[in-house]
Amino acid sequence: MSGTSLLLVCTAIFFIAYVTYGSWLAKKWNIDPSRETPAHSERDGVDYVPANRMVLLGHHFSSIAGAGPIIGPITAALFGWVPVVLWILVGTIFFGGVQDFGSIVASIRSKGKTIGEIISSTIGSRGKFLFSIFAWLTLIVVIAAFANIVAATFVATPAAATSSLLFILLAILFGFGVYRSSLPLGISTIVGLASLILCMYLGSLFPIQLDKNSWILFLMGYIFIASIAPVWILLQPRDYLNSFLLYAMIIFSFAGVLWYRPEMNLAAFTTFDLGKGNFLFPMLFVTVACGAISGFHSLVASGTSSKQLANEKDAKLIGYGSMVIEGLLAVIAIIAVGYIGGEKLLEMLKSEGPVNLFANGIGTFMTSFGLPFEASKGFIALTISAFAMTTLDTATRLARFIFQELFTRTNKKTGETKKSILANPYIATLITLLISGYMSIGSYITIWPIFGTANQLLAALSLLAVCVWLKRAKLKYSMAIIPMVFMFLVTLTALIQLIYYNFTTNLMVTGLSVILFILSLALAAEGYKVFTEKD
Repeated sequence: MSGTSLLLVCTAIFFIAYVTYGSWLAKKWNIDPSRETPAHSERDGVDYVPANRMVLLGHHFSSIAGAGPIIGPITAALFGWVPVVLWILVGTIFFGGVQDFGSIVASIRSKGKTIGEIISSTIGSRGKFLFSIFAWLTLIVVIAAFANIVAATFVATPAAATSSLLFILLAILFGFGVYRSSLPLGISTIVGLASLILCMYLGSLFPIQLDKNSWILFLMGYIFIASIAPVWILLQPRDYLNSFLLYAMIIFSFAGVLWYRPEMNLAAFTTFDLGKGNFLFPMLFVTVACGAISGFHSLVASGTSSKQLANEKDAKLIGYGSMVIEGLLAVIAIIAVGYIGGEKLLEMLKSEGPVNLFANGIGTFMTSFGLPFEASKGFIALTISAFAMTTLDTATRLARFIFQELFTRTNKKTGETKKSILANPYIATLITLLISGYMSIGSYITIWPIFGTANQLLAALSLLAVCVWLKRAKLKYSMAIIPMVFMFLVTLTALIQLIYYNFTTNLMVTGLSVILFILSLALAAEGYKVFTEKD
């Protein structure tokens, strides 16, 4: 089949879904542009800051996308491209979009509270405690996986490393210019994008070469600072500028597919069993991960994006729209690897990594309109590493929020809040990064199965929270029940397989799988008990 035809059909399906199903969800959840959002009512200048809808779209999309919609589909392509594409379409429209949109709506109607806090108010304090531990453990795996991927990309493409470092400095200057010097956003954007191109050029002239573990150590230090700094100084401006890189990559990729007209040389379907417990069910659904649905998205939606949403009408664009764009990126990723072929895909994944495979494929497509291959490949590698770094510091900030909540107690009678020393933001961040840094050493292939499973199980738990909240708010919730039940079946089955096949070979994966399995069952039981109560 032609990759061009596949892309055009999927794009049309996504557009129709956004206009119809996304609007239907907004109607059923009573989206009201006149209702004040937490960004205004709770404004504090640090976490609660109203943002331009396009700035927030850049932040949210960059944070949720990372490298997930590229790595997941490419890794799952070992099953063939047809099952991967079908799951991307169904998952994005009816699973991921519902979870992301629902999470942000529940949060903005709850003063910008996180999913964990929403669980506390709907399911109870014990449910919140269980969810917080689960979410924190999942975020540790997210940080470890993406730190590993970014470090490997920097080693493979040193120019991207230099450009990324310069990009950080540029974002800080952009933040001061827009938020402290009141420079016009339009002019600042033009100057910022021009400077970003300069960063890319300087990166090609002065590539920084370090080994992978050194880059991991640097990334841990960077995200320690980034997760504590006010959002206006780094998170918002870098994500906003980064979104232009991401959009440019999608546009160039889209145009490259149209002009190059690649064929899908990868088999439509290969096998149901890849060996060592890697059956199509459930591993396809946890491997594709962010390309269809991701629990991490609910943490971003309720943790940072809901606190910056200036108008409730933007919830559809930020929540559902970002998931649709991510689904499109996942389709492009499967076309890139589908063009390369799959006879030696597993060996290529191990030796080159999915990011390099994607960069090779898209770089080849971009030569169809006159761009040199090496420059195109370098641009793609820089873009992926840039928004993977966005995922890193967003995940660390969210992990800090959750860890602090775990060690903060509020007296229900007096309202007095007591914080343990572990609730200190510096200590909470340090503990998180020490564990993540240790896990990030090694190969992404070792981390990805547990990352995918934990992430998708988090999605099931987030959908449970959204269901309960919608029921309590007397809003329609049936659209979230089927995705929730399916994701529970998929991920619990995957955890059992991970435990069985890693019991004697990988104690870290086994132990974490057991803990996640117990926590998810306990939380599901709490949610079921509350959900079945009579109003």
